[in-house]
Amino acid sequence: MKAVEYISQKIKDVPDVAVILGSGLSKLADEVEEAVKIPYKEIPEFLNSTAPGHAGELIYGYVNDKKVLLMNGRFHTYEGYKPADVAYPIRVMKKLGIKRLIVTNAAGGIRTSFKPGELVFIKDIINFSFRNPLRGPNDETEGPRFPDMSQSFSKDWLEEANKSVKEKFGEPLESGTYISVLGPSYETPAEIRMFRKLGADMIGMSTIHEVIVANHIGMKVLGISCVTNMAAGVLDQPLSEEEVLEAGRRVSKHFVALVKHIIEKTC
Repeated sequence: MKAVEYISQKIKDVPDVAVILGSGLSKLADEVEEAVKIPYKEIPEFLNSTAPGHAGELIYGYVNDKKVLLMNGRFHTYEGYKPADVAYPIRVMKKLGIKRLIVTNAAGGIRTSFKPGELVFIKDIINFSFRNPLRGPNDETEGPRFPDMSQSFSKDWLEEANKSVKEKFGEPLESGTYISVLGPSYETPAEIRMFRKLGADMIGMSTIHEVIVANHIGMKVLGISCVTNMAAGVLDQPLSEEEVLEAGRRVSKHFVALVKHIIEKTC
């Protein structure tokens, strides 16, 4: 992989954890010490991030003395990319020696008890994009033809992280099931009612392909959604991209503190 060779020349050591930052959640990038920034456009075989709120750069450095590799901006299939290409950075991370991955995203709240700005651990996922990044020939040296997804998010890591969050902040986070759709249009109220009946608590247009590939190649995954808005029909108001980004900015201080603590105590 040319991307692996290029990135290896830029970073000092194998990161303890990789973190993918979702829409409006980029403030964590400012907290990285001794930061080495690598624009996606300079990395061979990497895509370009075109979504608003996604800077499009890898950042290597230290968070609370832990070595981290941040994706400050991710790729989405609604940008016109194939699922396998969207998840390509996960394979690069594994080749770099990274064993743990924290995925974050901005999500619409389907569960009516959620409030905008609430942070929620992802305990499971529904792939309603009907696309899979593993479609096609399988490389058995990377993972099995039919990978198990019964613990797509590490149960042990989630429990450890939430125990640590409770000790630090006084109460644990709620956990929920995230449903991923293709986008880019927001969902209709009728679709949200259907998704609620399917057992979904949060909804978004990312994450699923990264998680599938991470499971395929044997990485442990922890997921965090920031409920930036209530999904269509929950409140009597239209949805907007700016609302999502603004909610992410409002919660950024708590988000940064929480993720930094999780990295320090569990990675």
